[in-house]
Amino acid sequence: MRRGGTWLILAVVALLGALSLLPAIGGPLDRALDPLRYGIQQHAASGDVVIVEMDARSVAAIRRWPWPRGHYATVVDRLRAAGAATIAFDVDFSTPSDATQDGRLATALARADGRVTLPTFAQSAGAGDRRNLDALPLPAFRAHSSLTSVSIAPDADGLVRAMPFATVTAGVPRPSLSAYLAARAGVADTTFPIDVAIDPDTIPRLSFVAVERGAFDPAIVRGRNILIGATAIEMGDRYPIPLRGVLPGVTIQALATETLLAGTPVRGSALLPVALALLLALAIARARGNGQVAARYAIALAAQGAIVLAAQHWLALLYPLAPGLVMLTAAAALAAIRNVARRLHDGRLTDEATGLPNRRAFVASARAVAVVQISNLDTLAAVLGGDLVAQAIVRTAERLRLGAEANAVFRVASDQLAFALPDDQPVEDMAAALRAILLEPVEVAGRKVDVAVAVGIAERGDLTAAALAAGTAAGEGRFWTLSAIDRTSLEREISLMGELDRAIEDGEILVHYQPKLALATGRVASVEALVRWRHPARGLVRPDLFIPLAEQTDRIAPLTLHVLRQVIRDVRRWRDAGQAMTAAVNISARLLTSPAFATAVDEILDAAIVPAEALIFEVTESAAIADTDAAVAMLRHFRDRGIAISMDDYGTGQSTLSYLRELPLSELKIDRKFVQFAHQREDDATLVRSTIDLAHALDLRVVAEGIEDAANLAFLKACGCDYAQGYFVARPMGYDDLLAFVTSAARRAA
Repeated sequence: MRRGGTWLILAVVALLGALSLLPAIGGPLDRALDPLRYGIQQHAASGDVVIVEMDARSVAAIRRWPWPRGHYATVVDRLRAAGAATIAFDVDFSTPSDATQDGRLATALARADGRVTLPTFAQSAGAGDRRNLDALPLPAFRAHSSLTSVSIAPDADGLVRAMPFATVTAGVPRPSLSAYLAARAGVADTTFPIDVAIDPDTIPRLSFVAVERGAFDPAIVRGRNILIGATAIEMGDRYPIPLRGVLPGVTIQALATETLLAGTPVRGSALLPVALALLLALAIARARGNGQVAARYAIALAAQGAIVLAAQHWLALLYPLAPGLVMLTAAAALAAIRNVARRLHDGRLTDEATGLPNRRAFVASARAVAVVQISNLDTLAAVLGGDLVAQAIVRTAERLRLGAEANAVFRVASDQLAFALPDDQPVEDMAAALRAILLEPVEVAGRKVDVAVAVGIAERGDLTAAALAAGTAAGEGRFWTLSAIDRTSLEREISLMGELDRAIEDGEILVHYQPKLALATGRVASVEALVRWRHPARGLVRPDLFIPLAEQTDRIAPLTLHVLRQVIRDVRRWRDAGQAMTAAVNISARLLTSPAFATAVDEILDAAIVPAEALIFEVTESAAIADTDAAVAMLRHFRDRGIAISMDDYGTGQSTLSYLRELPLSELKIDRKFVQFAHQREDDATLVRSTIDLAHALDLRVVAEGIEDAANLAFLKACGCDYAQGYFVARPMGYDDLLAFVTSAARRAA
């Protein structure tokens, strides 16, 4: 790709732009970018729309369902007296109730003198019946009210992104509630996109029961549009929308109204962003070096996004983001590939099988170098064959380039890859990042393949020393090791581990707790103990730095015993405070074959001030256990004493059904990589459901890790998962913050 390379890049980019115009391709891509589109432009509501919430407080006060319609009549009178401009109900009044109550509401509607609008909607006739039955308010209610449509139609993926201008019910075109309140005209069954950049929490709200009792400021209502609808969870009527998660239907109606009050949004043609992207792609394609490619790519992305988002913000014109993103990314990728191809003009510098630069191409530098040794290359070759093994190596190299920010990855031997480490990143941090990247299977020809690796790191570009260190790490069953010539890092490790004993004695080792939410009750039923080291000079030392070193230097036992003692003291304290939670302590696989450790734990338990049933020992599934029989025997001993045994990070290791049967487990913790997107990805959802069913069949509790949003939590609750743990529930916290959080959660669940 030398002569004519720029125009070839533009031709490919133009083709991709044309393909992205197809609804089947560009539509899903653009919908996936909705959170970015609206998240950048978040803003507050205008305040012209007020929600009167049929909330949990109102449900508790009225204590009947359906609510007697006299309550609605009183609220209409209160709002009318307060000067509300329009009173819109998102409540079904299509069936008669008590005649007296219906009469009270009809009279209140008459007094409102046309200020009230009531909902109509279409609903299915029943299971197996494809007919739609139109629901209209009772005739007595219609006499003095306007009728609007409150129908909500989610997209195929279940998310609500648009609302209709009008729909036909009972053969009559009726404006949607939002179009009616905003006084916007539109054709029936045509839609407009909802501006989810509006923060729903900024919409003014009043409790239904407060309005009924007159306990509200009339100024909040005067001259404004009032929407009355259910927000209590037990009333249902909830839908997911982009960026905001699951919201009540009345809140979505309010967002749609706010959207139209600001102006009628229009979907712009994709041709304009495609043409703009093609112009910007030309600048990227002309870049000579990859640094220039990256800079122009960043500028082009910013320019494309700014123009599209400015049109949305100032002109209410919604142009798709996906075509430009696809085209610019393709232009940058192709330009980078072309530049690399120009540099690798000498075939002697390229590994024939993989196309990676080889050992000859590696130029020693003053920077540290890492060698990644593929330990199971022979096994992969026997199973996959030569061509697919080469692909596995390329996939591994791609991960290194992205995750390690390496400019180039070299194949320096048949089973070894190498790259120079960035100057500005500590070796320990890089090793931790590499572990996260390289322990994940790679995909080759549609199948997942585990590439077993060990990493050696050496200073000053000493490739041989790094290769020897990688071989040492592979032989010792370690993920990574430093070459002996890396004296600075070795001295830092020795110094750090030399201070660990003192840190335990001086109280620098802290225990934080991450709550586990019981999904059936909404209460915090258990916590996981997580160790932290607040070093007086180094600051907060990350656990992934000092815990592996503690394991390697045989200091993990005193550290674990210290944590166990602190957890027992804290369990006693929160039990005295009325919180009967269990606490989980992580046990290293290295300790499961140590008789001295078992004896020390027994001594602690014998003197414990809480029952052993208050404790859980967590063992990581993927951890290597030298003597499985001895480890199982120790775990059974702890289980016999009353301590529950939990398998942590389930799904990341090599467990078999017989392994699950042999271990004396009480609990499985499903790893976050399966849980995090299970509510969005069907494959992950299937794995999570089947794991929950398997665990329950084995009489095991299930904890899901990595919960980061409400939709994920709702999915797990629907699957019957027992506990949820993750940043959406709560981050790790100290003892005092934990008690406050647990108390608050208990009040919410009550």
